[in-house]
Amino acid sequence: MQLPHSLNRHLWIRAPRETVFAYFTDSNRWAAWWGAGSTIDSAPGGRMLIRYPNGVEVAGEVLAVNPPSSIAFTYGYRNGQPIPEGGSRVTIHLAEENGGTRLELKHEFSEAAVRDHHVQGWRYQLSVFANVVCDFNFSAAQATVDAWFAAWAEPDDLARAATFASIAEVNITFADRWSCLSGREDISAHSGAAQKFMPGVKLTRRGPIRHCQGLVLVDWTAGEKMSGSNVFEFSPSGKLRAVTGWSF
Repeated sequence: MQLPHSLNRHLWIRAPRETVFAYFTDSNRWAAWWGAGSTIDSAPGGRMLIRYPNGVEVAGEVLAVNPPSSIAFTYGYRNGQPIPEGGSRVTIHLAEENGGTRLELKHEFSEAAVRDHHVQGWRYQLSVFANVVCDFNFSAAQATVDAWFAAWAEPDDLARAATFASIAEVNITFADRWSCLSGREDISAHSGAAQKFMPGVKLTRRGPIRHCQGLVLVDWTAGEKMSGSNVFEFSPSGKLRAVTGWSF
């Protein structure tokens, strides 16, 4: 099959490579990306089906799979337009990068015009994919945020340090109007001092978190007179990498 025209895209996803690759081998996760009814059998020769919300269906055959690094499959529309079944080829490579995953996609076509027709589609679908993966990878984000706030009210040094060790990277940074800190130990000591100078202060999350691809926006209160918002940045491992706060 001659496929001289190719579309290439890449993006970085804030999740481990094994987590990302699971979306190419599990039909439930594949459907979470593409839509209900979509399926994939990731063995060579297995069938792939994409069922878009508007009813359009794309089918193909898995050509090669190398967990957790790559997968290749044919791609064509069941109605034959603009690509017949078996009429194009998609190859996806995953590489570990900065603790997360670099995804590289190559879609090969027989015609340049058909390739160009799919540029925006892949731009959109890979963006959706990154969000779906990150929603799963950071499904515990709200519990982590609540643990962060609870640690600031913990009077016991050892218990507070243990909480930060469980939810934060060693080199986490924290910045607000009273803080410019780096490292779990510094943050734990600083939050302990807050109990000394503001006894009884307790930060509480106000409303649900707002999450997008490993970044979380949270509103909080501390008694009746203090409130604010924090941005939490998560590392691909699911632990906190940086926190920035504002008070009102």
